[in-house]
Amino acid sequence: MPSKIANSAEERRLAGLSELACLVADGVATTRSALIAATGLSRSAVAQRVDLLIERGLLVESEPLATDRGRPPYSLDLASDEALVLGVDLGATHSRIALTTLGGRVLADEAREIDINAGPERILGGVAEQIAKLCEANGRAPESLRAIGIGVPGPVEAESGTVVRPPIMQGWDGYRVPAFFEGRYPVPVLVDNDVNMMAFGEYVHRRESEHLLFVKVGTGIGCGIVAGGVLHRGASGAAGDIGHIGLPGHDDVLCHCGNVGCVEAVASGSALAAALRAEGLDARRAGDVVRLVSEGHPVARRQVRLAGRAIGEVLAALVSFHNPDTIVVGGVLAQLHEDLLADIRGVIYRRALPLATRTLKIENSMLGEQAGVLGSARLASRHLLSPRGIGAFLEARRR
Repeated sequence: MPSKIANSAEERRLAGLSELACLVADGVATTRSALIAATGLSRSAVAQRVDLLIERGLLVESEPLATDRGRPPYSLDLASDEALVLGVDLGATHSRIALTTLGGRVLADEAREIDINAGPERILGGVAEQIAKLCEANGRAPESLRAIGIGVPGPVEAESGTVVRPPIMQGWDGYRVPAFFEGRYPVPVLVDNDVNMMAFGEYVHRRESEHLLFVKVGTGIGCGIVAGGVLHRGASGAAGDIGHIGLPGHDDVLCHCGNVGCVEAVASGSALAAALRAEGLDARRAGDVVRLVSEGHPVARRQVRLAGRAIGEVLAALVSFHNPDTIVVGGVLAQLHEDLLADIRGVIYRRALPLATRTLKIENSMLGEQAGVLGSARLASRHLLSPRGIGAFLEARRR
């Protein structure tokens, strides 16, 4: 019984420290007095916790803020040098990584072209090379890394970081991604679907949006869901896999998942590229679709607008079901906002209930191609600021 009581007390202590650190990280409360107001804790309780976090190198206190009268308060922020995190965004054809501070400031980033079907050992080996390169170029020891976040273009069991039956990642099924890094970087490695990472990254920069859908339209189509400010993965991590929702009238279109009529088989970048090749145009991937539309090819523009309407049909149903306050469209094809976004928006407003669309915002991504890598880094940071992450950090600093 005494050990359970002790454990409970320790859990409460770490939860309290985590709460303060997250309030500072989110910019909600960045002074001691603001933390007192936000938490309802006494001045001495806040002082004790803040002093401990400063002593262990997680928080720093800067020069007093300017004020018209009275004693100016010191400003609290996350320490920029003691703990770094790494964000990794793996797509079908790209690898993008970013070295950031715990507060999200990007110190360095790099992007490479890859073929995800080259297999996990080769792709992750390339990521490890990129990590070493960025750390060395910025004069940072690999030991300064405290967590790594990785987004992959397939279904993931987030608890274990295991890729589960991915449609486009040959050789990755059943592969536990964190295992690759265990002998290289002894830090937490958080793995999730790339669209979930994008959704979280976008949410961090849109704090007024508590219920957000991030729709990626690239080589495939996927959706990340933020509900009440929390990333929603569902019972087994499959939430948001909208690419395989069936579209009426497309029963003759075979999807790589084995079904027919999936919206991904009809309206994704790879599907549009295939349709344009059939028309005699040079289109091998989603980026070529963007190029052709930008060059003014009428056939390409028509295909993109038809894709926008198809995606809009699926999203209209999601709006009625989930009632988001914001839909963010990202991915390669989001660059064609005048063609793609206009048709998506038109169908949603026409098909969904007025109550669900009354305050709905449908916009392009604020972060663009950086959404995934920044979301991965911020998810890793959030893990470090969780009670468990705070506990591990304090223990490491005590040694």
